[in-house]
Amino acid sequence: MKHVVSIILLLLGLLSGARAFGQSKPAQNPVIFADVPDMALIRVGRTYYMSSTTMHLSPGVPIMKSMDLVNWQLVGYAYDTLANVDALNLTNGQSTYGRGSWASSLRLHRGTYYVTTFAQTTGQTYVYSTRDIEKGPWKRAAFRPSYHDHSLFFDDDGRVYLVYGSGKIRLVELTADAAGVQPGAPEQVLIANASAPAGPNINLPAEGSQLFKINGKYYLFNIVWPKDGMRTVLVHRADQLTGPYEGRVALQDLGVAQGGLIDTPDGRWFAYLFRDFGAVGRIPYLVPVRWQDGWPVLGDPAGKVPAALALPANKPLIPGVVASDEFSRRKGEARLPLVWQWNHNPARELWSVTERPGYLRLRTDRVDTTFLRARNTLTQRTIGPTCAGRTALDVSHLQDGDVAGLALLQRRYGLVGVTQRGGQRFIVMVSAESEKPVELQRIPLVQNTVYFKATCDFTDRRDVATFFYSLDGKTWQPIGAPLKMAYTLPHFMGYRFGLFTYATQHPGGYADFDYFRIEDKLK
Repeated sequence: MKHVVSIILLLLGLLSGARAFGQSKPAQNPVIFADVPDMALIRVGRTYYMSSTTMHLSPGVPIMKSMDLVNWQLVGYAYDTLANVDALNLTNGQSTYGRGSWASSLRLHRGTYYVTTFAQTTGQTYVYSTRDIEKGPWKRAAFRPSYHDHSLFFDDDGRVYLVYGSGKIRLVELTADAAGVQPGAPEQVLIANASAPAGPNINLPAEGSQLFKINGKYYLFNIVWPKDGMRTVLVHRADQLTGPYEGRVALQDLGVAQGGLIDTPDGRWFAYLFRDFGAVGRIPYLVPVRWQDGWPVLGDPAGKVPAALALPANKPLIPGVVASDEFSRRKGEARLPLVWQWNHNPARELWSVTERPGYLRLRTDRVDTTFLRARNTLTQRTIGPTCAGRTALDVSHLQDGDVAGLALLQRRYGLVGVTQRGGQRFIVMVSAESEKPVELQRIPLVQNTVYFKATCDFTDRRDVATFFYSLDGKTWQPIGAPLKMAYTLPHFMGYRFGLFTYATQHPGGYADFDYFRIEDKLK
């Protein structure tokens, strides 16, 4: 009976919370059905800011803004390029798929915003700071080593720390401006075995640290993955920064884990976490938190991740997180909208939205062997549960051996495009479902403009993509075969739409893309 009453009270709370915001229905989990992993959140007055991970993409460490914790829009990035090295530039046979910059930390301290991250690619830790998180500019500091899954922490006495590690959680002090390690400061072990509350058999040791100080106590959030279990939230607490810490399992449901705590202006608390959800990527969830005996208790009264939340209803992810682009710009404007990111560092001289007004032009300047080696592939997220992206492509300036078109980027990618051989052009569909690209269909093309579309069905992890072509932009024909999408660890990222061109014989050709249009349905 007590359990039934608790559920009734929860539902009443959801309804009253929704009415308080003038909504006819509450928000639904996931709050963002797209790849936004490793979130770090802060609240500034009534405004929330979030940083997350995009690894090998440029620009990197996206910054999002929300007024209600549910509906988010991109407002900037911490950096344009992480570093000028071969692996990030896709040069000299190197790449950094699945690496680049990983989990970030986001803080506001004495009027300055700080975003920190780390990179296996360079072996460094990075600190970006600004007085204006939405407009920048960002100041950059970098130092060694690369502190894994760290949390930046400003204590009340003005001292600055990073909490980091895997399994064994450590503490290192930084300089007052957080621009480097404090000279002579020893590293300390905070928790020798942070995984212990989840039991002795662990696949993934405790990591993903996020540290908070609330009502005088220190709370450390971590993720752990027990063997034969699921991704699990751990919380440790202490009265002193250096411990001793006591820990417990805070949430074990649906594999929703890794994140931290955020409060609302009206005094409610939520945990922000994410869930591995197949090919679309790692998607954010919010979980209500109540406080009991000085511990944050996560989940509904049954300790589960709720489907509904006492927050404003979700709005479409278009255009805040993904968006269409007609590539039309005002005179002198050459920027790309924030929804776009390049696969690795771009070569600026090889792309333009001004050479041919109303078009994105992608040029080649070298010979590559496969799509995954192509520079200047322009990408943005796919979204769930379903989505479709389409483009129009002018191929009149391709050269023999060139390939250009629309792709779904991951290690097991798929693409539909145009290739030219012996002066003749062909529409092709290529599938790398086996992790080796195979051309599944080839159709002769005798006109300069062709239209391509790719659809994604992530419903219940169906993870199927279908590719289409059209000669008039109205009548669509499927091509090749459906692609069974898969989230692979070597790329460590959800599928992304990509516009691309590359040369396999002679550099110097180019392709012109008239537009990219995205919809949240299978069309």
